[in-house]
Amino acid sequence: MQIFKVGGMTCAHCERAITGAVQEIDASAQVQVDIAAGEVRVHTTHPVDQVLETIINEGYKAEAVPAAKTSR
Repeated sequence: MQIFKVGGMTCAHCERAITGAVQEIDASAQVQVDIAAGEVRVHTTHPVDQVLETIINEGYKAEAVPAAKTSR
């Protein structure tokens, strides 16, 4: 599971845009967007850097959350 902090998400359109962009590079990716928390969780076999670049290219400020901070 990859976790990203994403700024600028405000509505369902943002959720659909990010989900669609990630699924363009991996059609089987599972994407969970939490607008209130500013967090996107992605289950994919693609590298973190590629997913991060995809989110940024959609126009959002994003950063990957290091694995040590993902223990929920």
